[in-house]
Amino acid sequence: MAEQIESLISSQRRLLADISHELRSPLARLTVALGLARLHANPESANALDRIEVEAERLNTLIGSLLRLARIEGGSERVEGEVVALDQVVLDVAADADFEAQGRSRRVRVTQVDGCTVLGNRQLLRGAIENVIRNAVNYTDEGTEVQITLKKSHANGNGIAVISVRDRGRGVPEESLRDIFLPFYRVGDARDRFSGGSGLGLSITERAVRLHGGKVKAENCPDGGLLVELSLPSAAR
Repeated sequence: MAEQIESLISSQRRLLADISHELRSPLARLTVALGLARLHANPESANALDRIEVEAERLNTLIGSLLRLARIEGGSERVEGEVVALDQVVLDVAADADFEAQGRSRRVRVTQVDGCTVLGNRQLLRGAIENVIRNAVNYTDEGTEVQITLKKSHANGNGIAVISVRDRGRGVPEESLRDIFLPFYRVGDARDRFSGGSGLGLSITERAVRLHGGKVKAENCPDGGLLVELSLPSAAR
């Protein structure tokens, strides 16, 4: 039974990757057709073409997420022994997110950042952190800020880097806290569709962090909002 389950899971991963690859070609043709349509479009068509472009970009992002998830699950995303300055990654991602958030009457602020490094894949780590911060920006209330900290601590003689991302939104039902890291899981279907979420960002984060020997957890704050923590083994600096 265990072998059958593993075989089914492997088949599902291959199917996910194959479908994602196949979707790339028609999407590329759609983008070319959109560009040609703009050359001959009248002003009345501009809004419709803009909408097509936005939806095509969302589809491209979703396909990219599917492919990355398939690579992570299949083991082809390698965690290399590169020394990554985690504090710099957090500051860079937060700065980019704050720039975007300001256009939506929100802010992103780093309240504490300890200097620390980890061994691994910089691109994977950046993507994992970015997914959590973007998710927080999506759901924090207007006029509020997402707060981020990076703290270095020790447990059993080993260094640990803990990234905390806290929003000021409605939080998540207690029974759903563990499930939000599952692929395609959505707490509120209508809300996620409105925000353009695919239900993959946190799933990719959880797998990327796990590949680095870390873990992710989420909890509701007593005074409202969701707190997501990424814990990673840190290296000497």
